[in-house]
Order: sequence, then C-alpha cells, then structure tokens
Amino acid sequence: MLFVLGVVLFALGIAVSIALHEAGHMWTAQKLGMKVRRYYIGFGPRVFSFRRGETEYGLKAIPAGGFCDIAGMTALDELEPDEHDRAMYKQKTWKRLVVMSGGIAMNFLLGIVLIYGLAVTGGLPNTDNRAVVGALDCAAPTQAGPPDYKPAECSGTGPAQQAGIEVGDVVVAVDGTPVETFRDLVTETQALAGTADFTVERGDETLTFPVAIQQVQRWVYESTAPEAEPVSREVGAIGVGGEPTVLEYTPMSAVPATFEFTGFLAVRTAEALVSLPSKVADLWTAVTGGERSIDTPVSVVGASVIGGQFAERGIWESFVLLLAQLNFFLGAFNLLPLLPLDGGHMAVAIYERIRNWSRNMRGLPVGAPVDYMKLLPLTYVAVVIGGAFMVLTLTADIVNPIQLF
Repeated sequence: MLFVLGVVLFALGIAVSIALHEAGHMWTAQKLGMKVRRYYIGFGPRVFSFRRGETEYGLKAIPAGGFCDIAGMTALDELEPDEHDRAMYKQKTWKRLVVMSGGIAMNFLLGIVLIYGLAVTGGLPNTDNRAVVGALDCAAPTQAGPPDYKPAECSGTGPAQQAGIEVGDVVVAVDGTPVETFRDLVTETQALAGTADFTVERGDETLTFPVAIQQVQRWVYESTAPEAEPVSREVGAIGVGGEPTVLEYTPMSAVPATFEFTGFLAVRTAEALVSLPSKVADLWTAVTGGERSIDTPVSVVGASVIGGQFAERGIWESFVLLLAQLNFFLGAFNLLPLLPLDGGHMAVAIYERIRNWSRNMRGLPVGAPVDYMKLLPLTYVAVVIGGAFMVLTLTADIVNPIQLF
C-alpha cells in the first residue's frame, strides 16, 4: 500500500513540477505584456477548461506534461489582429529571455525549496567524502555478531587520540598509502599492526602522527559480491569515527547549507547530462535482459517507481531529495540550446540580438526574424533522437525497473 502511495505521490510531484514550469512561462509573459492564449496541464482529450481574462486554463486527460501557448512565439505563428504588437518574437531580447527562462527558474526554485524543507526537518546528506575524523573514542576490543553488530563497551582514550589526532582532522595517508575517503581509512587501518604513521591535514598544516595500532575483533566483508556475508576477523583499529552521514540544521543555518548542497547537486546534474549519450548501451542491455544499473537514466515511470520504493521503507528524505534532483535535471535539460527546448528559443533570441547589433554597427537595418522553417531539420533530428531515448528509457523502466532494495 505504501509503495502505491509513494508512486502516486511522486507522479503528482512530477505533475506539479511541470505545471509550475509552464506557469513560470505564463506569469512572466503576462507580466511583460505578452498574450497567453492557453495554459493546459496534460495532453490528449480535454477534461475541463475555463477562461479568465484572455487566457484559457484547462486540464487534459494524460497528465504527462503541459503547455503554455504564448502568441507569436515564432514568426510562423498565425496572429489575431490584437496580437500583432504583443507577439513574443517582436519583443525585446531581454523580455524573450526572461519568459523562456521563467519555466527553468521555477524548476530550480522548487528544487531549492524542497532542499531547504529537507534541511530544516530531517537534515541534508553529508557530501564531504574525505576521511574526516568526526569522533574519537576507545577502540572496542570485540564486536557482537548479527543482527546489530554492536561493539563492546570500553572506556578511556583510543590510540588516535593518544597520538594527538583531533576531531576535524582530515586523514590523507596511512603508513604512506594515500586515502581519499573514510572507507579507505578504515580499510588501510584494518590491514595494519604495530605502529604506523597517519598523515592529516589540520587547517593549513600537514601533520604526521605515529599511532600504535590496536588489534580488535570486527565483522568484515571479505568480498564485494552481493551475496557476501560478513565474517569475524582480528583487524587493526585506532578509535576514530567518521562524520555523521546526515547533517542537521536550524532554519537559519539551513539557508547557506541549502545553496551549498544545491551547488553539489548542480555538479552532479551537469555530469549526468554529459553522460546521457553513454548510457544508451546500458539501457539497451537492461531492455534485452541484462542487469539494470542504478545509475542508468529513468523515465517519469521509473522515477515514480523509485519514489514508491523509498515510501515503502519510510525513507521520505530520499523521496524528497529525488524530486528535488528531478527538478534540477528538468531545468538544466531545458537549458540545452536545442529546439524545441527552452534553451533553443533562447539561443535564437541571442543570435538575433548579436546579428542585429552587428548590422547596426555597419549601418544596416535590423534583420528579419530567424526563419524557423530552416531550423526544422535540426529540430526534427533533436525530436527523433530525444523521443527514441525516452522510449528506450520507458521500456527499460517497464521490463527491467531499477530495484534499490
């Protein structure tokens, strides 16, 4: 039941995201004096509609998108007598750019609002993957077995603290071997015995501490295979803990944290966009019966299924985070300078402005609006490739959906 609820709620979240995207175009166009003929959510047969002022608002049967019909988006549009002076393609460049970026801005804004809400309620994931010392304690000599694997009680200071390592230090090398993550630190330490040098960064300083490794009993995985089980082994330990995986914030401290985390997601989103073409082979493998990797692209259906999986296990923080990531991806994807995306229309407006500036510098009149008919071949190519990719992704989500758990 929770799975179905999660799927429905996530699909509703996507619908709201698309509705706000189109509303961003509509509101900016109306504020800048352009005429918005229609604003619809969904496609296909009309469910209902109403008119307010000069705009018709409505809902269609297939909730898989939406559209905002602005008079004169291109010079190819047929215009009514009252629309000629208000046609979008006749407006100043800055106005056209504001309108076309209005939808993108709404996606980014919604993503930021979701992240801020997550920060003040449940906290945000710790994105610092370095081997940062988050806690110092004694190195428990033994560890209980399944199911909780709880370390035994111990007291006093551990080897790391005795050697002079402090909370906040970033371990960069263990016994001469560079480490990048806290997992690397644990792995290298567990393989040691005796005394070893630990190199840390503390502020602007790089310090080295000889630490006496303590031998303890721990449950460890000796294989990365999915079916592997932990086994009890004697390993090295120094009594350090990592930073928490989730960082909590107050309403005030959540503001800078939200923008910092948004920057982190922006980098991940850019990387995802760049890697899209390379994922075609992985999607085809998934469709033809191969293993489906969790980093392959997903359609609206696939994203909703993942949202349902999070909801089924009560991981609502990941549910919200996934919806925020989706909004950032939608916004970034629409920035691509390809028609019929928003970025394609923005590229045309910028080109016309640069061309007219160049003509004015040479004493020539402004040029005619870009002939979209000449751009149709490129538009068709983008639509066909994009449509094929969407069909492939949707097929993979139906026949071989991503299973996180």
